[in-house]
Amino acid sequence: MQTVSLLKGWFPLVVALLAAGMLLLAVGWRDQTWRLRRVPVVAVVAVIVTLLLSSNSASLLGITDPLPANVWIWAGCAIGALLVLAVGWRSAGWWRRGAALAAALLAAFVCANGVNQFVGYYPTIGAVWDDWTHTPLPGVTSISSVKHHPPTDGNILPEGKLVGVTIPSTRSGFKHRQELVYLPPTWFRGPAFRPTLPVVELVGGERGGPPDWVRLGNAVQTANSYAARHNGYAPILVFVDATGGFSNDTECVNGRHGQAEDHLVRDVPEYIVKTFDTTADPNRWGVAGFSMGGTCALGLVVEHPDVFRHFVDISGDLTPNSGNAEQTLSDLYGGSTKDRALHDPQTVMRVHGPYTGVSGLFLVSKHETIHIREAGDLSRAAAKVGIKTQLIVSPGTHVWQFAAPAFAQAFPWFVSQLK
Repeated sequence: MQTVSLLKGWFPLVVALLAAGMLLLAVGWRDQTWRLRRVPVVAVVAVIVTLLLSSNSASLLGITDPLPANVWIWAGCAIGALLVLAVGWRSAGWWRRGAALAAALLAAFVCANGVNQFVGYYPTIGAVWDDWTHTPLPGVTSISSVKHHPPTDGNILPEGKLVGVTIPSTRSGFKHRQELVYLPPTWFRGPAFRPTLPVVELVGGERGGPPDWVRLGNAVQTANSYAARHNGYAPILVFVDATGGFSNDTECVNGRHGQAEDHLVRDVPEYIVKTFDTTADPNRWGVAGFSMGGTCALGLVVEHPDVFRHFVDISGDLTPNSGNAEQTLSDLYGGSTKDRALHDPQTVMRVHGPYTGVSGLFLVSKHETIHIREAGDLSRAAAKVGIKTQLIVSPGTHVWQFAAPAFAQAFPWFVSQLK
């Protein structure tokens, strides 16, 4: 079952059919009062509750992106099954009650998996198990073992290594989870042989954590593949924690949800330079991200060109947001319009410009019409202040299964900018 897909194939279809079958069995035919009075009332109430949930999903559920219709249809089925269980309790036998409960659970699963299919977060049952049981990523080594790894004296390891690190929040005080660092093969050649390596911070989406770019974004495989073609050379990748928790939407700004910006701009670079003997030259530092991380990548570069000069923005937003404009102003900036302006990329670029040596890529899937338009606006605004950018639209949707190959496609260009 570990490799069974949750995104497509037989399993999601079977569960959906079971949910529909159980719901029909739970409703049943029963008597005339049940069919003509109670079932219509149950259906109307289920629709009303579902519509209320969908129209208030941002404030009630913390969901800021519009979800597909099938998610809300199955949410309505789950609500309807629970109402059938409650309203029809007396007229139902134990097996019909069991069917109603099973229908509610199965429909809720199909609904939740509909959200999962929308974002592509858990591709398989095994991915869910590994995440929920906090299974360590395979191949992660400790900082001490890396520090004491004997130099290869010019020889090239077949692959780089992934290191678990605890970066002190000395400058930010930001409460974050363990972060990860990818060291390319050339790093292990020893100080006498290795070049000074560039660094890329990778930021995930609003929901998730540092391992996402490893598990879902295939960033380590991308870097290893590049290194294999370039004598072991690749950037150091830092898989940062920009949120501190699964549902803590910071948008990489300092605010009510923590000093995430200071962590990414101050804590992380200082630690990486000191620990792994890298350069602090902003021309050789970049940020890449998907979804919220894409928004962060652009924002961090244009706000802090003294730290980062290059970005890859994959399906990011026009500006940091945690819902509608009112919610964002309150949530992220505590009601301060000044702070909001300081983190709006177009405003920042207009005030700061012109820039020197800053470049970036906007990568968007062809089904993201709003993001395509917004990326176009940002790219034109960047060009006016001397930032060299490209906008690339490719097949796909707003899921990790688009972000991973998009990053792999952008990687050679990204490395060329960091030299």
